[in-house]
Amino acid sequence: MADLPDTFDRPVHIAVIGGTGLYKIDGYKPIARVNPSTPWGYPSAPILILEHGGVPVAFLARHGAHHEFAPHEIPARANIAALRHIGVRCVVSFSAVGSLQEEIKPMDFVVPDQVIDRTKGIRPFTFFEGGLVGHVPFGDPYDDKIAQVVRKCAQSMQGDGVVLHRKGTAICMEGPQFSTRAESNLYRSWGGSVISMSLLPEAKLAREAEMAFQVICMATDYDCWHTTEDVDVSMVMKYMESNSANARRLVGAVLDELCRAESSDLVTAKHWEGASKGAVMFCTKPEGRSPEALKKVQYLFPGFLAE
Repeated sequence: MADLPDTFDRPVHIAVIGGTGLYKIDGYKPIARVNPSTPWGYPSAPILILEHGGVPVAFLARHGAHHEFAPHEIPARANIAALRHIGVRCVVSFSAVGSLQEEIKPMDFVVPDQVIDRTKGIRPFTFFEGGLVGHVPFGDPYDDKIAQVVRKCAQSMQGDGVVLHRKGTAICMEGPQFSTRAESNLYRSWGGSVISMSLLPEAKLAREAEMAFQVICMATDYDCWHTTEDVDVSMVMKYMESNSANARRLVGAVLDELCRAESSDLVTAKHWEGASKGAVMFCTKPEGRSPEALKKVQYLFPGFLAE
C-alpha cells in the first residue's frame, strides 16, 4: 500500500478507529492514505481511506501504525479533529477490553451504553479551553442509533460464534499497567461490565466534534478479579488473534449497513448538529473569546461563531 495517493478530494462520512488489522475487511479496498495536520498535531497514524461499493470509509489506528503510543500518549484530539476535517460524522470505535462480569466471557463482544472515567486528567480531553468554554451534554456517552445497527448485525451472526452483550458500563482506567485486584473488585462493585485504557477521551472529543460515536468492545480476559492469575499482554493477544476473524466480520457488517445509509441523518450525525455551538455561545461571551482558541475550533467547524 506504499504507492497509495496521499490526497482524497471527496468527503468521508464514516470512520473506524481501532487496532491494526481491522483495515483488512473483506470487500474494502484501500484507495488513499491521508495525514492531515491539525491545530493539535498529526493523528496517531495516517488515515487509510477504504472504498466499498463506491462509498469511502476512513480507518485510523488508535495506537499508531506500529502500536507505538501508550494509552495516555494517544493524540486523541488530533485523531478526532483530523477525522472531522475530512468529513467524518459517524464513528465506529473498536477496543479490546477486560471483562468485569462472569457472563462476559473472553471473545464476547459488548456494546456499552455508559462509561466511567478513571483517567487522572493527564490526557488532553477537550477542544474547548484557553479562552473558549463549552459544556456539551454527555449523560449518554454513546450513540444508540449506531448501537442498534451493531446489535442487528451481531444478532444475524449468533450462529457463527459471535456473542454480543447489548449494553454495559465501561470503565476507562489510566494504565499502562493493568489493575490491582482491589481496583478490579471495586469496579465490579460499581456495576462495571468491562475495562479498557483507551475509551476516553475519544468519546468525549467525538461528542464535542458533533459526531455520532459508538464503541464495540471485545473481551480478551477477565481482568485480575477472576483468578489468582495476572493479566498480561500474551493473554490479551491470544484472544485477540483467536477472535480477529469475528471482529473483522462484525465491524465489516456494521460498515456495510452504514455505507448503505451513507446520506442518512444517522451517518451525517444530524442529531448532534449545532450542539457545540450552543454550548459555547451560552458560556463564553464574545468579548471573552480568545482568537487563538476560536481559530483552533474553526478547524473543526469552519465559520464557528464568526457572525
